Amino acid sequence: MNIETIKIFLESQPLLSMFLVIGIGYAIGEVNIRGFSLGVGAVLFVALGFGILVPKAAPPALLGSLGLVMFVYGIGIQYGKQFFRSLKSSFGLRANILSLFTHLVSVFVCYLAYTNFSIAPTHLAGLFCGALTSTPALQSAIDAAGNSDPALGYSVAYPLGVIVPIMLMHFANLLLKPKIPAPTGTGLDLVEIVVRNPLIIGRPLSEVSAMIPLSTQIVIVREGHKNKIPSPDIVLDNDDVVAVAGESAEDLALVRVLLGEAGRGDIIKDRMNIDYFRVLVSKRTVVGITLADLKINDVSEFSVVHVRRGDTDLLPRPELILEFGDRVGVIASLAHRDKVRAHFGDSIKGTTEFSYISLGIGMSLGVLLGILPIPLPGVGAFTLGVAGGPLVIALVLGYFGRTRGWVWTIPVSANLTLRNFGLTLFLAQVGMVSGPKFILTLQQLGTLFIGFGAIIVLTAVLFTLFVGHFIFRLRFDDLLGVLSGITANPAILAFGSKLVPTDRTDIAYAITFPAATIMKIILVQIMLSLMIS
Repeated sequence: MNIETIKIFLESQPLLSMFLVIGIGYAIGEVNIRGFSLGVGAVLFVALGFGILVPKAAPPALLGSLGLVMFVYGIGIQYGKQFFRSLKSSFGLRANILSLFTHLVSVFVCYLAYTNFSIAPTHLAGLFCGALTSTPALQSAIDAAGNSDPALGYSVAYPLGVIVPIMLMHFANLLLKPKIPAPTGTGLDLVEIVVRNPLIIGRPLSEVSAMIPLSTQIVIVREGHKNKIPSPDIVLDNDDVVAVAGESAEDLALVRVLLGEAGRGDIIKDRMNIDYFRVLVSKRTVVGITLADLKINDVSEFSVVHVRRGDTDLLPRPELILEFGDRVGVIASLAHRDKVRAHFGDSIKGTTEFSYISLGIGMSLGVLLGILPIPLPGVGAFTLGVAGGPLVIALVLGYFGRTRGWVWTIPVSANLTLRNFGLTLFLAQVGMVSGPKFILTLQQLGTLFIGFGAIIVLTAVLFTLFVGHFIFRLRFDDLLGVLSGITANPAILAFGSKLVPTDRTDIAYAITFPAATIMKIILVQIMLSLMIS
């Protein structure tokens, strides 16, 4: 079988070609060279190669749009709560203001390239999106341009958008030598404390709970050799034992000093009256309910000790809202174990399911918002597009989680699958469509594209590091998370997280990434409008 026969066959089977692109792309993306790998970005380069060799095998644009909507919708649903809560915090505001300044500086660099080197606006838009590795912004640029030319600049600048931030993070760590205290524990810790403090003896549990740090919570009380579910009216006596859960070892130590002395493990050993067990949240009737409102029929006494969401342990505060896939640690009597399990669902299969009705309505609202023209004085009208509209709607729905009978949240595992597959579809489709023009553009403007792609990403990263460290005075682990959110690629976040011993980098990324994505979507359209007009 010769090459021409293979080419004809692949062009006659576009679905087969697309899945070959995905499979080969992921295989190449997993190749790790000194800590660097292209990840899902390799799908784009394999797709470009297929587009060059078998140009008629490119799948329809609708497939790429569908993939992108899946990707951004999953991100918005997952990070909605963190994003809107961050807007009320000093750090969240500073992080997103820094992100805005960085994007404006990057757009200014693109404008200088346009005025001094006469690079086509569509190619510059692609360089901007590729240097900051933003796939949603690329789709916005393609929509605004009316063709796939931005994908050419994107594909040239994308590797630089991954490599340069990682290298500069490494050098910044060596240069600044930040002293970041390592966390003393992981997740939640549970300690037993014997009540001996005269100031605590005789007080009801409601008063004692108000005296301990917010990062801790009393989850079991032992009176007279009998374990009990904590109730606000329980009065603590001398030699009573309490089990306290907490996120901070320091705060747990403070509670120990406040209440008395370390216990001997009596609570954990005794399971005669009540028992501890874990259940999976898989019932729709439980999802979206706060722990304060959680009621189980015919089970009057039970206590939630902790909630594990994804890879994170959460303190069971009353305002915590349950989501599909949460693993909940419950304390209840042995006789009620089956009722508790039935109430939560406790089904592994159920944790991967979600409401396709909510998904369809949410995505429909997002696409509708994306096509509505938004007037911008002095520039004209712009649209959020199939990337920005679903992202904004998903952020709002993710923040609420549940509105009456509608559950908007998606289990973490299902969410990751949804958005990763969506991103893969988009990159495969865009790359295969852009392939025929790629070689010609690279031959004519390759050196210039690589140079300006490097300048854009260098400017963005250095500006963020300098202003964030010396002017905004951000902690180094927070700064790495903000930089990861601005440069957008998961590989950058993974590298940054390995440099520091805390999880603050991941949190800062979640706070910054959604707004940074929206900024890119809007700014790339404004940039194209100003340059083309």
